[in-house]
Amino acid sequence: MSVDAVAEETAEPASDPTDAPRRWRRIPALAATAGACLLMLFALVAPNDFNRFSLWAFVRIPVEGLVAVTLVLIVPGRAKRWVSVSLGLVLGLLTLLKIADLGSFAVLYRPFDPVLDWAFVDAGVNYLSVTLGRFGAIAMVVGAVALTIAVPVLMVLSALRLTRIVNAHRTAASRTVKVLAVVWLVFAVLRVPVASTNAAEYAYLHARQVPDGIRDQREFAKEVDADAFRDTPGAQLLTSLRGKDVMLVFVESYGRSAIEHPELAPEVGAVLDTGTQRLRAAGYDSRSGFLTSSTVGGGSWLAHATLVSGLRIDNQQRYRNLVTTDRVTLNRAFQRAGWRTVDVEPALIQAWPEGNFFGYNEIYEASELGYRGPRFSYATMPDQFILSAFHRAERVTPGHAPLMAQITLLSSHAPWSPIPEIIDWARVGDGSIYHSMAAEGAPPEAIFQRASDRVRADYGNSIVYSLNNVISYVEKFGDDDLVLVFLGDHQPSPVVTGPDAGRDVPITIVTRDRAVLDRISAWGWQEGLKPGPQAPVWRMDEFRDQFLTAFG
Repeated sequence: MSVDAVAEETAEPASDPTDAPRRWRRIPALAATAGACLLMLFALVAPNDFNRFSLWAFVRIPVEGLVAVTLVLIVPGRAKRWVSVSLGLVLGLLTLLKIADLGSFAVLYRPFDPVLDWAFVDAGVNYLSVTLGRFGAIAMVVGAVALTIAVPVLMVLSALRLTRIVNAHRTAASRTVKVLAVVWLVFAVLRVPVASTNAAEYAYLHARQVPDGIRDQREFAKEVDADAFRDTPGAQLLTSLRGKDVMLVFVESYGRSAIEHPELAPEVGAVLDTGTQRLRAAGYDSRSGFLTSSTVGGGSWLAHATLVSGLRIDNQQRYRNLVTTDRVTLNRAFQRAGWRTVDVEPALIQAWPEGNFFGYNEIYEASELGYRGPRFSYATMPDQFILSAFHRAERVTPGHAPLMAQITLLSSHAPWSPIPEIIDWARVGDGSIYHSMAAEGAPPEAIFQRASDRVRADYGNSIVYSLNNVISYVEKFGDDDLVLVFLGDHQPSPVVTGPDAGRDVPITIVTRDRAVLDRISAWGWQEGLKPGPQAPVWRMDEFRDQFLTAFG
């Protein structure tokens, strides 16, 4: 709609003072028209990523808006109303997708997938329940539902209002569209971004997600079938690790940024360097590299499945398809070769039927670990308790059967505060001792109020806590038969790393047995707990085959 059109609609003779009340009464109408224009402009040109927001981003001539006004001008009679309603609904849906994208980019570094990402909605509600409390989470959900209804309604009302104005001032609207179309063409030829096709491109990209998802499903079925270890007898698997206890430990959100970001590297790096020396003094050696995770910012279960299955599991559709197959996971390979396989999942508070796919003899859910202490933000229990409970349940008995354990640590999960202190292992007990520590540090909801540098510092502290627990566990409970593999599942959210931080996570193998490290010498991993900038980088889905091949 042109400025002239608005002026024609709202102008009143200024010479007659008796018309002043009427002019004042026109202000709400003018404000409503301006609001409708701004709402439509937002829908057409607003970025879907906070990092791209700026005043310049809205200095655009959207070609879709010119086409819409043209349709209103040429469509006859009552059809105008249906055109307006349809355009309003489409723009309303696109706006809701952009809002979802803003949240997805802020956490997952990528746009929201309306076909595959509904699992993250449930995870997000759970996260809000922990950080904001039950009523805060309910308020957020109610607000989201209200927004989902209000945006399309407001967009339809805006489209109808602008249609009435365009129809009432056809000549001015037609001239304005022609002038703006010429200007748009000039900017388009000169490749100046003022000429915008944002909405059309955005709609096309999201529309492509449905056929892309179907094609990916077919491709994934082929990948699952290509399993080099499907028919390998157990007697031929993992022969070089016979008699070893193998611990596969995921450190939540332990990403490459933790050891390379200038604000994080000094503290986290010092823990790894000191830890290398501490373990070396206890007779252990270590090798480290990087893996490129299948996810970032969240979706830990996707990374876990990627590592143990040898397949890139980067969306919920792939995950659901995976757990219906007979793919040989790393856990199942150990089970087939004679190990007792267990999974320690302290975040698991509900039924998990897909756990049967992975090949565990035992799954320790949160309720089965015997914790009697308080919750620390998202973490149902501290990392030190998780490791202590696992040790008491599985490794404390002399002469126990060889064990392969997958363990998930939670203390470094957002919102990264409060964090307990490390205590003597003998004092951990049932976790009651942690009641005195729960109030220390910022409350979980503070993550929504704190500056990024403060949140980043909290994240660094949580990683330091988790890594110190892993190192201390090896010092306290390690023996000649322990082989520890610990790694991050994914990078933390962009509020910590900044944009374009990548998906790499550190991975480390620790053991006293030199023969174990000799087996992986061809990998080129670097000595110590901290991989350097030149350390090898593999895709996370390559690890299963590399590991099973190296250890026969």
